[in-house]
Amino acid sequence: MPSPLTVPPKHGHKTLLYAELATDLDHLDAHIAVLGIPYGSPYNIDEVTNDQTNAPTAVRQASDRVIRSLERYDFDVGGPLLDGRAIKFVDCGDVPGDVRDLGSHYVRAEQAVRKILAAGALPIVIGGDHGITIPVLRAYEGRGPVTLVHIDAHLDWRDNVNGVKDGYSSPIRRASEMAHMDRIFQIGIRAQGSARQEEVDAALAYGAQIITAYELHDVGMDAVLERIPAGGKYYLTIDADGMDPAVMPAVAGPAPGGVTFHQARKLIHGLVRKGRVVGMDINEITPSRDLNRITCITAGRLIVNLIGAAVRANYFDASPASAKAKRIMA
Repeated sequence: MPSPLTVPPKHGHKTLLYAELATDLDHLDAHIAVLGIPYGSPYNIDEVTNDQTNAPTAVRQASDRVIRSLERYDFDVGGPLLDGRAIKFVDCGDVPGDVRDLGSHYVRAEQAVRKILAAGALPIVIGGDHGITIPVLRAYEGRGPVTLVHIDAHLDWRDNVNGVKDGYSSPIRRASEMAHMDRIFQIGIRAQGSARQEEVDAALAYGAQIITAYELHDVGMDAVLERIPAGGKYYLTIDADGMDPAVMPAVAGPAPGGVTFHQARKLIHGLVRKGRVVGMDINEITPSRDLNRITCITAGRLIVNLIGAAVRANYFDASPASAKAKRIMA
């Protein structure tokens, strides 16, 4: 029997931020859809089910600290998360793996995102390692040009590692090869990762804008936003190690001096104002290394900021629940 596209989360909070569970993607009715993609494309047998595969569940479990309830005032977005509007916010569960066919979950992941997009919903994806961005971006075929905005400590331009071309060191290289992907902005790059001079040369030859963490701290996120053309479609991919380990310590490759929460929040709100954010993923969280769940809480708060900003930018066809609610939100 073929595996389903998605399955309900394993335990605890069944959805992120108390959203409705919706695993029937053929009849999806939603404005915003969360999707967990736990599994990447492993470089060795030990990575098949590494700790990052637990991240979608761990982020969901932090829901009660990310928001207390949907009607409460949130100072990050200027009111309750959904602004009193009839926004349909769902969680589509997780794309399952298949031990007998380790690559099949990428096929299902792409199919799941295609169905979310076909339903007119905004996909918000929780990985898994950074390889998951590859099938997600493939699903945007025919929906370009899409500008890729990338927060990471590392460049991610390897053509392959151990012969694997769709692993966590290659998502930006693979994105650059997709006809529907356009400009690439890489923010927070620092220290060392898998990149060699040849990967740096390939990125620069493509025209990728590489903004190191130090340039970001010197010039500020407003200056970085000015470099991103207005009126575009933006896909935001956030590798947790791109954030400063003070707010996201639970990563496999921490490096000091990363993107602050304030900077990332400003980027999200800035992109929403500049054009249309068509999707977002957060990946590479290693839950067993977390401290007081702050990494998962930060991931949730970044998602909250995208949802709240998109709602207030009238991304979705939904009216305020009542005139009184509208006055309260103003």
